[in-house]
Amino acid sequence: MGRAKAKTAAVAYLRCSGLGQADGDTWDRQQSAIDKYAAAHALEVVDQFRDEGVSGTKDLEDRPGLAALLDRIESNGVRVVLVENASRLARDLMVQEVILAQLRDAGCTVIGCDSGTDLIGDSDDEDPTRRLIRQVLGAVAEFDRRVTVLKLRAARERIRRREGRCEGRKPFGTRPGEAKTIARIRELHRKPHGRDRRSLQQIADALNAEGLPTRTGKPWSKQVVSQIIKRGLAAAGEGQ
Repeated sequence: MGRAKAKTAAVAYLRCSGLGQADGDTWDRQQSAIDKYAAAHALEVVDQFRDEGVSGTKDLEDRPGLAALLDRIESNGVRVVLVENASRLARDLMVQEVILAQLRDAGCTVIGCDSGTDLIGDSDDEDPTRRLIRQVLGAVAEFDRRVTVLKLRAARERIRRREGRCEGRKPFGTRPGEAKTIARIRELHRKPHGRDRRSLQQIADALNAEGLPTRTGKPWSKQVVSQIIKRGLAAAGEGQ
């Protein structure tokens, strides 16, 4: 005898919109459709999620069962979701498409078991209403992304204007012990050396000879000294 075909893991979602329906045949009907499809397609339902007394017009934030299903999918890799039909996800077409978009983004296949329809695949592409809704949802998502980029850019610009510089390392002279070095640079820069003012290299050499540390531990250079002097000594200075 041949080896039995390995089964693919799936999760099931069931919903009834009224508390009274829970006492009727709705659970049995949904369960039967899911079980028959799973058995016929080598699927093993490893978990099941229900929302009882939840209207078909409610979106995800009002669906604890559906939220738990999404959490399970993200945590264990199951990517097949079985429902009786699309109306079990939602009766409102817009809400349906929002939920399907969330499951699509999670990499899921969603099967309507009473018809065997792939609710996420291309089977509904000829439905102009569904196609329009998906285009609108895509445009909204793109708009949200662009707004986020603009808000981040505005926040960076606000910080730059407030601090007079972009975010990053604080200027030399702002950390403990650096004020002493700034004062020494000012003194060397202003005090004549013989008949002439010291050159930038002579100031760097003096700082190195006196053992005054740079921020990185590298020797002082005339370029770094120049930056500090140009930026107002105690007010700035990148790098060292």
